[in-house]
Amino acid sequence: MLKKLFPLLILPFVFSCKHAEEKKTITPTTPSIVVQYAQGFEIEDFETYKIVTLKNPWPGATETYTYALVQKGATVPETLEVTTVVEVPLKNIVVTSTTHIPSLEMLEVENKLIGFPNLDYISSEKTRALIDLGAIKELGKNEDINTEVLIDLSPDAVVTFAVAGQNKTVSTIEKTGIPVLYNADWTETHPLGKAEWIKFFGVLFGKEKEADSIFSDIERNYNEAKQLASTSNSKPTVLSGAMFKDVWYLPQGDSWAAQFIADANGDYLWGDSEGTGSLSLNLETVLEKGKNADFWIGPSQFSSYVQMEEAHSVYSEFRAYQEKKVFSFTTKKGATGGVIYYELAPNRPDLVLKDIIKILHPELLPDYELFFFAPLQ
Repeated sequence: MLKKLFPLLILPFVFSCKHAEEKKTITPTTPSIVVQYAQGFEIEDFETYKIVTLKNPWPGATETYTYALVQKGATVPETLEVTTVVEVPLKNIVVTSTTHIPSLEMLEVENKLIGFPNLDYISSEKTRALIDLGAIKELGKNEDINTEVLIDLSPDAVVTFAVAGQNKTVSTIEKTGIPVLYNADWTETHPLGKAEWIKFFGVLFGKEKEADSIFSDIERNYNEAKQLASTSNSKPTVLSGAMFKDVWYLPQGDSWAAQFIADANGDYLWGDSEGTGSLSLNLETVLEKGKNADFWIGPSQFSSYVQMEEAHSVYSEFRAYQEKKVFSFTTKKGATGGVIYYELAPNRPDLVLKDIIKILHPELLPDYELFFFAPLQ
């Protein structure tokens, strides 16, 4: 449940709103913006406009969304089939997932954010200061955005996501004349793929160079940390997840979480499983394989050993529990209770990786302090 996904929408200055199952081939006049790790989008540059193609808006999607981002006064060819046309740079925006907030802040356009559903989820002190000033309006629940407030705000764009098919709220909002742009950062499985979505926001605000520079720094930091981890001769075994009712949920071997452990030179015990989501296992299976794991990283929402034992006495049978080697990312929260990891971690995989290296190989980062994770109390 690493992720709070929130619903919908986008852009007021929109001329056309039509799905492009097939886009006319037009050669970009300048090189396309490089997208190396993210699999869900690509950007083509035509000088006076850019084409952003969303290839994987949600898992298993067959739809392709094509957005034309047009400079003021420019037009796109009539033969070009697009889902939505939007004038950029945006003057203001509404986003619907906390994972969008760090990109806005890193690009220094957080003051362009004028609305968000369920403001309490936002943890960033910088954006919370804007909320306290009344600069960002509450839009209700992300499954049922308050369209009256949204219409009054009249944002240039609403950026949303969909979990399992089209978000039904999108069509409702589009009928008001406000366009919608999907953002699928959450579908990426490579840690740097999620972070690369800052380039999506970069083109919306005319800050392509800044976005590229910020991502390059994150990429370099991540790869340097990965290289450092590879120098360790030890490869500790790692258990993850916890039980919900009678089912133990833990990350599959191709998932985002599993990749972090692998890059930190750890041996995730279910790393050979296929899939990018979660495994659903019975307690006996997990106990047999994970009882002697060296570390336990990400034990669901637990923040203390007492909580774990009260929930189920079997947790105390695991060696990582007995040796106090259980680490959680849910203990660090914002002022209104939002988990900082859910908001910032997708944008800063370099810090997540360093945290896990510090846990598994503390000798490699002797002066580093854990940023997201903390040992259970």
